[in-house]
Amino acid sequence: MTAWLASITDAAEARQVLAAGAAIVDAKNPHAGALGALPHDTVRAIAAAVGGRVPVSATIGDFPDMDPAAVADAVAAMAATGIDFVKIGLLPSPALADCLDALAPLASRHRLVAVLFADREPDFSLIERLAERDFTGVMLDTADKAGGSLLAHQPVARLAQFVAQAKKPGLLSGLAGSLRLADIPVLAPIGADYLGFRGALCRNHARTWALDPGALAALSEAMGRETVQGA
Repeated sequence: MTAWLASITDAAEARQVLAAGAAIVDAKNPHAGALGALPHDTVRAIAAAVGGRVPVSATIGDFPDMDPAAVADAVAAMAATGIDFVKIGLLPSPALADCLDALAPLASRHRLVAVLFADREPDFSLIERLAERDFTGVMLDTADKAGGSLLAHQPVARLAQFVAQAKKPGLLSGLAGSLRLADIPVLAPIGADYLGFRGALCRNHARTWALDPGALAALSEAMGRETVQGA
């Protein structure tokens, strides 16, 4: 059964998406890139507002060079806020293999979720390596939020392959990337654990704007319909 993740920027937004039925509250700064990080104090406030009712995840920021020490330090610092999942974007880099090795000890102590990017030639062979290094989950997202939704970059068959490869070693799986309500009936049957949203929840569908209560209600209803149909 596919649930939904809502990316939010502060404790007030966390309470809004929690009331709308989000299954994961995802702390992210949409003004700072695809996986922009929020200040640690803000993340702690979000976790306090959620109060353990659903899991809280947070991104560590974008690290194009995948410097192993810098990424590991960012993961350790974000994990120390007490959240449930720490999300790390994996970008093509000569340092990527060393970065994964550096994260393995942290993955044994914290629940780490890797994010691959559908518009950056994602290497699905990484999924097996993530499982070997004790990662908890893997998501497929988009790096360029102006470049269209996830479905503009990967066909449904390829997305289904991604989810199947993640499930085989027992990793949580998620699909995100400028998703819209119209994408839900297409993506929900694939069977990912989560679909992730930000722009679809905001005024004018602009990911850097405030949440729109009407959009939240519409998405919650749409996800509820798909859950009932897929049950």
